[in-house]
Amino acid sequence: MDEAIAVRDLVVERGGRRVLHGVSASVPRGVVTGLLGPSGSGKTTLLRAVVGVQVVGAGSVTVLGRPAGSPELRHRVGYLTQAPSVYADLTVRENARYFAALHGRGRAEADRAVAEVGLGSAAGQLVGTLSGGQRSRASLACALVGEPELLVLDEPTVGQDPVLRADLWARFHAMAAAGTTLLVSSHVMDEAARCDRLLLIREGRLIADDTPDAVRAAAGTDDLDEAFLRLIRAGAAGREAS
Repeated sequence: MDEAIAVRDLVVERGGRRVLHGVSASVPRGVVTGLLGPSGSGKTTLLRAVVGVQVVGAGSVTVLGRPAGSPELRHRVGYLTQAPSVYADLTVRENARYFAALHGRGRAEADRAVAEVGLGSAAGQLVGTLSGGQRSRASLACALVGEPELLVLDEPTVGQDPVLRADLWARFHAMAAAGTTLLVSSHVMDEAARCDRLLLIREGRLIADDTPDAVRAAAGTDDLDEAFLRLIRAGAAGREAS
C-alpha cells in the first residue's frame, strides 16, 4: 500500500492527560479515509499531529514521505479546522482569492473553489454575515484553492443540510479519483459508509483500520454502528483479559 500518511506508536498528552495511546495507522494515497469516533475520542489531536501542529510525546508521523510539519509540506497539505479559519471582515470571494494568492493561484481558481463548495451565490457576502455552516464551507474553499496533494478535514459536514452533505461527499470522491488524498473526521457514524477506508477511534485508541466492508466482516454485522459497538466491546474485553 502506497502510504500518504504513516502513524507509528503515536503518544500525545495534553493538560497532563494521555489523549492518544500508542496509535498506529496508515492512510493510502488517492482515497477518502474517514476518521470516525465520538466527540473527545482524540480525532482532532490525531489530525493536528498529521499536519504538524501538535506536540507529541512519542512515536512518529510521516506525511507524503516527510516528517509531519516539515516546511516543504506547507503547500502540499490543506487543513480545515473545526473552527472557521477565514476573515470575518472579508467577503467569501476575497478570502478565497487571498488564500489563492498565498499558493500562487489566480482569481479563477479561487472563484472555482467557492463555486465547488456551493457558495457561488454568496461570494460577495462578508463572512461575518454567514451562517455557521456557510462559514465552514468558506473555510473549505480556502483549503481547496491550493489544490493540495493531501486534504485533512476536521468535521467538514457539521451544520450542513443533507443535500449539501451529499454534494460535499461527492466532491471529496471526485478529488480522490483525480489523485488527492483525503482524511476526513466525523462523529456521525452514518458517514462511515461514504469512506473508502476507515480509522475508528475511541478514547485515544484505534480500534479499526480497514475498509468499511472489512470492518463489517470483522464485527459480523452489516450495520456499521453496530460494528463499532462490537469492536469496542471486543477491545475492552481483550484489555481486561490481559
